[in-house]
Amino acid sequence: MVLDFTKMEGCGNDYIYVDCLSGLTFDPAAAAVALSPRHFAVGADGLICICKSEVADAKMRMFNADGSEGAMCGNGVRCVAQWLFEHGLVGSEATVETLSGVKAMARTPEGQWQVDMGVARFDPAAVGAAGLGDGPLVNTELMVAGRAWPVTCVSMGNPHCVTFVPDVAGVDLPRLGLGFEHHRAFAAGINTEFIQQLAPDRLKMRVWERGSGETLACGTGACASVAACVALGRCQPDTDVKVELLGGTLTIRVDKDWRVRMTGPARTAFTGRATI
Repeated sequence: MVLDFTKMEGCGNDYIYVDCLSGLTFDPAAAAVALSPRHFAVGADGLICICKSEVADAKMRMFNADGSEGAMCGNGVRCVAQWLFEHGLVGSEATVETLSGVKAMARTPEGQWQVDMGVARFDPAAVGAAGLGDGPLVNTELMVAGRAWPVTCVSMGNPHCVTFVPDVAGVDLPRLGLGFEHHRAFAAGINTEFIQQLAPDRLKMRVWERGSGETLACGTGACASVAACVALGRCQPDTDVKVELLGGTLTIRVDKDWRVRMTGPARTAFTGRATI
């Protein structure tokens, strides 16, 4: 089968986007596994299907590089809005249905997209955590690789585990990322953010995404990280915080009611056809 696709990226978090508005005619999980390997295929962090929605301008289904389906992707949802904009299907505002709800977006004068990401949650049920206590998972101890890590767990529609380090460049991410992702406390796995705080309104972040490994950026992870900083008193609410990722910078604002807004770029890299 030949598949037409658009390769898009947000801060280097790149996915293969497929127009499925007329229907899904292929196995997206298998396609993600086949097309995501770098050097041997198209190469991406996964695959995103742009589908018809009854409640929004479009519906997004996101599949990681290992074929597992994710509930939400912050960089991905901005790219879906940009794809709809470039195809004349929306104007300066867009709504996209995801497995974690409908996300409303607005295009900025600079050509970026601001997304209402919903409310950050810290309770174990939202994160999918067990054995870490019943209260909010803020500054909780987690044993990984023989070391006790102070972590804050946040749900942004998908689960995140945020911890702080003196220097993100020195983190052995392939070893530690797997240790966090497959920790027994997280039956469905976890996305992990290692944060270096540079200033009250500036963070540097590396991320290990479940099902994909280290990526150049993670929008929901950046949102979770700033929410964790606000919960710990490291950042102030109602303040724009710049999060520096390997692939670019996102601007995150956490309101006093824990509603999170993310602003960042979305870009089409190229279009192509692939055989699956």
